[in-house]
Amino acid sequence: MALSFRQTEILALARSEGRVVVEALADRFGVTLQTIRRDLTDLAEAGHLDRVHGGAVLRSGVSNIGYEERRGLNDGGKAAIGRACAQAIADNSSMILNIGTTTEAVARELLQHRQITVVTNNMNVAHILVANPSCEILLAGGALRRSDGGLVGDLASSFMQQFKVDVAIIGISAIDPDGDLMDYDMNEVRVSKAIIRQARKVWLVADSAKLTRSAPVRLCNLADLDAVFTDLPLPEPLMQLCAEAGTAVHVAGAEDQG
Repeated sequence: MALSFRQTEILALARSEGRVVVEALADRFGVTLQTIRRDLTDLAEAGHLDRVHGGAVLRSGVSNIGYEERRGLNDGGKAAIGRACAQAIADNSSMILNIGTTTEAVARELLQHRQITVVTNNMNVAHILVANPSCEILLAGGALRRSDGGLVGDLASSFMQQFKVDVAIIGISAIDPDGDLMDYDMNEVRVSKAIIRQARKVWLVADSAKLTRSAPVRLCNLADLDAVFTDLPLPEPLMQLCAEAGTAVHVAGAEDQG
Protein backbone atom coordinates (compact mmCIF):
# COMPACT_ATOMS: atom_id res chain seq x y z
CA MET A 1 0.00 0.00 0.00
CA ALA A 2 1.09 3.60 -0.59
CA LEU A 3 1.60 5.45 2.67
CA SER A 4 0.28 8.94 3.23
CA PHE A 5 2.66 11.64 4.39
CA ARG A 6 1.30 11.32 7.96
CA GLN A 7 1.67 7.54 7.96
CA THR A 8 5.23 7.86 6.68
CA GLU A 9 6.00 10.23 9.55
CA ILE A 10 4.35 7.89 12.06
CA LEU A 11 6.46 4.99 10.80
CA ALA A 12 9.63 7.09 11.05
CA LEU A 13 8.75 7.95 14.66
CA ALA A 14 8.14 4.28 15.46
CA ARG A 15 11.52 3.35 14.01
CA SER A 16 13.19 6.05 16.08
CA GLU A 17 11.41 5.44 19.38
CA GLY A 18 10.30 1.81 19.12
CA ARG A 19 6.71 2.71 20.03
CA VAL A 20 4.09 5.33 19.14
CA VAL A 21 1.11 6.41 21.27
CA VAL A 22 -2.29 7.39 19.84
CA GLU A 23 -2.82 10.49 21.98
CA ALA A 24 0.66 11.89 21.35
CA LEU A 25 0.32 11.34 17.60
CA ALA A 26 -3.07 13.04 17.53
CA ASP A 27 -1.59 16.08 19.29
CA ARG A 28 1.45 16.11 17.01
CA PHE A 29 -0.52 16.02 13.77
CA GLY A 30 -3.58 17.94 14.93
CA VAL A 31 -6.06 15.19 14.01
CA THR A 32 -8.56 13.07 15.92
CA LEU A 33 -7.76 9.95 17.87
CA GLN A 34 -9.90 7.95 15.46
CA THR A 35 -7.83 9.18 12.49
CA ILE A 36 -4.62 8.04 14.17
CA ARG A 37 -6.16 4.68 15.04
CA ARG A 38 -7.04 4.19 11.35
CA ASP A 39 -3.47 5.12 10.39
CA LEU A 40 -2.04 2.57 12.85
CA THR A 41 -4.46 -0.09 11.64
CA ASP A 42 -3.39 0.55 8.04
CA LEU A 43 0.28 0.36 9.01
CA ALA A 44 -0.34 -2.87 10.94
CA GLU A 45 -2.21 -4.44 8.02
CA ALA A 46 0.71 -3.48 5.75
CA GLY A 47 3.09 -5.37 8.06
CA HIS A 48 4.97 -2.34 9.38
CA LEU A 49 3.67 -2.21 12.97
CA ASP A 50 2.01 -4.35 15.62
CA ARG A 51 -0.93 -2.76 17.42
CA VAL A 52 -0.70 -2.65 21.23
CA HIS A 53 -2.93 -1.05 23.82
CA GLY A 54 -2.83 2.71 23.30
CA GLY A 55 -0.62 2.69 20.23
CA ALA A 56 1.71 0.49 18.18
CA VAL A 57 5.25 -0.94 18.16
CA LEU A 58 7.55 -2.03 15.38
CA ARG A 59 6.85 -5.57 14.29
CA SER A 60 8.71 -8.15 16.41
CA GLY A 61 11.79 -9.55 14.72
CA VAL A 62 12.57 -6.32 12.87
CA SER A 63 13.40 -3.87 15.64
CA ASN A 64 13.39 -3.88 19.41
CA ILE A 65 10.57 -2.25 21.34
CA GLY A 66 11.29 1.04 23.09
CA TYR A 67 13.53 1.20 26.13
CA GLU A 68 10.89 2.57 28.51
CA GLU A 69 8.48 -0.22 27.59
CA ARG A 70 11.20 -2.87 27.95
CA ARG A 71 12.17 -1.51 31.35
CA GLY A 72 8.60 -1.98 32.59
CA LEU A 73 8.15 -5.49 31.18
CA ASN A 74 8.37 -8.18 33.89
CA ASP A 75 10.27 -5.84 36.19
CA GLY A 76 9.65 -8.18 39.15
CA GLY A 77 11.23 -11.10 37.31
CA LYS A 78 14.19 -8.99 36.24
CA ALA A 79 14.72 -7.78 39.81
CA ALA A 80 14.75 -11.39 41.05
CA ILE A 81 17.25 -12.32 38.34
CA GLY A 82 19.40 -9.35 39.32
CA ARG A 83 19.47 -10.47 42.96
CA ALA A 84 20.30 -14.06 42.10
CA CYS A 85 23.12 -13.05 39.77
CA ALA A 86 24.57 -10.52 42.19
CA GLN A 87 24.61 -13.11 44.97
CA ALA A 88 26.89 -15.24 42.79
CA ILE A 89 29.37 -12.38 42.34
CA ALA A 90 32.15 -12.20 44.90
CA ASP A 91 33.68 -9.04 46.29
CA ASN A 92 37.07 -8.16 44.81
CA SER A 93 36.07 -9.35 41.33
CA SER A 94 35.90 -7.85 37.85
CA MET A 95 33.08 -8.05 35.36
CA ILE A 96 31.63 -6.65 32.14
CA LEU A 97 27.94 -5.75 31.90
CA ASN A 98 26.47 -5.10 28.46
CA ILE A 99 23.37 -3.29 27.25
CA GLY A 100 19.98 -4.34 28.61
CA THR A 101 17.36 -3.72 31.25
CA THR A 102 18.20 -7.01 32.99
CA THR A 103 21.90 -6.17 33.28
CA GLU A 104 20.75 -2.89 34.80
CA ALA A 105 18.80 -4.93 37.36
CA VAL A 106 22.05 -6.72 38.20
CA ALA A 107 23.82 -3.37 38.62
CA ARG A 108 21.21 -2.24 41.15
CA GLU A 109 22.00 -5.32 43.24
CA LEU A 110 25.75 -4.58 43.22
CA LEU A 111 25.53 -1.39 45.24
CA GLN A 112 26.74 -3.10 48.44
CA HIS A 113 29.54 -5.11 46.83
CA ARG A 114 33.07 -4.20 47.83
CA GLN A 115 36.13 -3.65 45.67
CA ILE A 116 34.57 -4.58 42.36
CA THR A 117 35.51 -3.41 38.88
CA VAL A 118 32.73 -3.02 36.32
CA VAL A 119 33.41 -2.46 32.62
CA THR A 120 30.33 -1.53 30.61
CA ASN A 121 29.01 -0.10 27.37
CA ASN A 122 25.72 0.73 29.11
CA MET A 123 25.49 4.31 30.39
CA ASN A 124 22.57 3.34 32.63
CA VAL A 125 24.70 0.71 34.39
CA ALA A 126 27.43 3.29 34.97
CA HIS A 127 24.92 5.78 36.35
CA ILE A 128 23.46 3.19 38.75
CA LEU A 129 26.87 2.12 40.07
CA VAL A 130 28.07 5.66 40.72
CA ALA A 131 26.26 5.24 44.04
CA ASN A 132 28.73 2.49 45.08
CA PRO A 133 31.98 4.20 46.16
CA SER A 134 33.73 0.82 46.27
CA CYS A 135 33.10 0.13 42.57
CA GLU A 136 35.56 1.16 39.88
CA ILE A 137 33.58 1.93 36.71
CA LEU A 138 35.14 1.81 33.24
CA LEU A 139 32.81 3.11 30.53
CA ALA A 140 33.35 2.31 26.86
CA GLY A 141 33.48 4.92 24.15
CA GLY A 142 31.56 4.47 20.93
CA ALA A 143 28.43 5.62 19.14
CA LEU A 144 25.72 6.52 21.65
CA ARG A 145 22.37 4.89 21.03
CA ARG A 146 20.09 7.54 22.47
CA SER A 147 17.10 5.23 22.75
CA ASP A 148 18.63 3.25 25.63
CA GLY A 149 22.03 4.70 26.58
CA GLY A 150 24.00 1.93 24.86
CA LEU A 151 27.45 2.50 23.36
CA VAL A 152 28.10 0.48 20.22
CA GLY A 153 30.37 0.30 17.19
CA ASP A 154 34.02 -0.43 16.51
CA LEU A 155 35.31 1.92 19.23
CA ALA A 156 33.26 0.11 21.89
CA SER A 157 34.47 -3.28 20.61
CA SER A 158 38.12 -2.14 20.67
CA PHE A 159 37.68 -0.82 24.21
CA MET A 160 36.47 -4.22 25.43
CA GLN A 161 39.55 -5.91 24.00
CA GLN A 162 41.73 -4.15 26.59
CA PHE A 163 40.36 -6.28 29.45
CA LYS A 164 40.27 -9.82 30.81
CA VAL A 165 37.58 -10.06 33.47
CA ASP A 166 36.31 -12.73 35.82
CA VAL A 167 32.82 -12.79 34.35
CA ALA A 168 30.79 -11.26 31.54
CA ILE A 169 27.14 -10.68 32.41
CA ILE A 170 25.17 -10.32 29.22
CA GLY A 171 21.57 -9.57 28.35
CA ILE A 172 19.85 -10.56 25.13
CA SER A 173 16.64 -9.70 23.25
CA ALA A 174 15.45 -13.18 22.32
CA ILE A 175 16.21 -16.90 22.77
CA ASP A 176 15.39 -19.16 19.82
CA PRO A 177 13.94 -22.64 20.36
CA ASP A 178 17.33 -24.11 19.37
CA GLY A 179 19.05 -22.13 22.15
CA ASP A 180 20.58 -19.41 19.97
CA LEU A 181 20.76 -15.98 21.61
CA MET A 182 19.43 -13.32 19.26
CA ASP A 183 19.45 -9.53 19.10
CA TYR A 184 18.37 -6.72 16.79
CA ASP A 185 21.42 -4.51 16.29
CA MET A 186 24.45 -5.96 14.51
CA ASN A 187 26.66 -3.25 16.00
CA GLU A 188 25.54 -4.20 19.50
CA VAL A 189 26.14 -7.89 18.80
CA ARG A 190 29.71 -7.19 17.65
CA VAL A 191 30.42 -5.51 20.97
CA SER A 192 28.80 -8.38 22.89
CA LYS A 193 30.96 -10.90 21.01
CA ALA A 194 34.05 -8.92 22.02
CA ILE A 195 32.81 -8.95 25.62
CA ILE A 196 32.40 -12.74 25.59
CA ARG A 197 35.94 -13.22 24.28
CA GLN A 198 37.38 -11.14 27.12
CA ALA A 199 35.76 -13.03 30.02
CA ARG A 200 36.82 -16.14 31.91
CA LYS A 201 33.14 -16.99 32.48
CA VAL A 202 30.01 -15.87 30.64
CA TRP A 203 26.63 -15.58 32.36
CA LEU A 204 23.34 -14.79 30.66
CA VAL A 205 20.65 -12.84 32.52
CA ALA A 206 17.33 -13.17 30.69
CA ASP A 207 13.71 -13.31 31.82
CA SER A 208 11.24 -15.82 30.41
CA ALA A 209 9.70 -13.26 28.03
CA LYS A 210 12.81 -13.61 25.84
CA LEU A 211 11.57 -17.10 24.92
CA THR A 212 8.49 -15.64 23.20
CA ARG A 213 10.33 -13.12 21.02
CA SER A 214 12.39 -13.30 17.84
CA ALA A 215 15.26 -11.19 16.51
CA PRO A 216 17.45 -11.41 13.39
CA VAL A 217 21.08 -11.29 14.60
CA ARG A 218 22.77 -14.25 16.32
CA LEU A 219 25.18 -13.76 19.22
CA CYS A 220 25.94 -17.31 20.43
CA ASN A 221 24.19 -20.35 21.88
CA LEU A 222 23.21 -21.37 25.41
CA ALA A 223 25.77 -24.17 25.09
CA ASP A 224 28.54 -21.53 24.85
CA LEU A 225 27.73 -20.11 28.28
CA ASP A 226 28.78 -21.01 31.80
CA ALA A 227 25.47 -20.08 33.44
CA VAL A 228 21.98 -18.75 32.81
CA PHE A 229 19.98 -16.74 35.33
CA THR A 230 16.26 -16.59 34.58
CA ASP A 231 12.93 -16.24 36.37
CA LEU A 232 11.17 -19.43 35.21
CA PRO A 233 12.47 -22.86 34.21
CA LEU A 234 13.54 -23.11 30.58
CA PRO A 235 11.58 -25.40 28.24
CA GLU A 236 12.70 -29.01 28.58
CA PRO A 237 14.66 -29.11 25.26
CA LEU A 238 16.70 -26.10 26.37
CA MET A 239 17.21 -27.55 29.85
CA GLN A 240 18.54 -30.70 28.18
CA LEU A 241 20.80 -28.63 25.94
CA CYS A 242 22.23 -26.81 28.94
CA ALA A 243 22.69 -30.05 30.88
CA GLU A 244 24.62 -31.64 28.02
CA ALA A 245 26.80 -28.54 27.57
CA GLY A 246 27.47 -28.03 31.28
CA THR A 247 25.66 -24.69 31.33
CA ALA A 248 24.26 -24.12 34.82
CA VAL A 249 20.66 -22.86 34.97
CA HIS A 250 19.66 -20.75 37.98
CA VAL A 251 15.95 -20.03 38.36
CA ALA A 252 15.65 -16.91 40.49
CA GLY A 253 13.79 -17.64 43.74
CA ALA A 254 13.69 -21.41 43.18
CA GLU A 255 16.16 -22.03 46.00
CA ASP A 256 13.99 -20.06 48.42
CA GLN A 257 10.96 -22.08 47.37
CA GLY A 258 12.73 -25.31 48.24
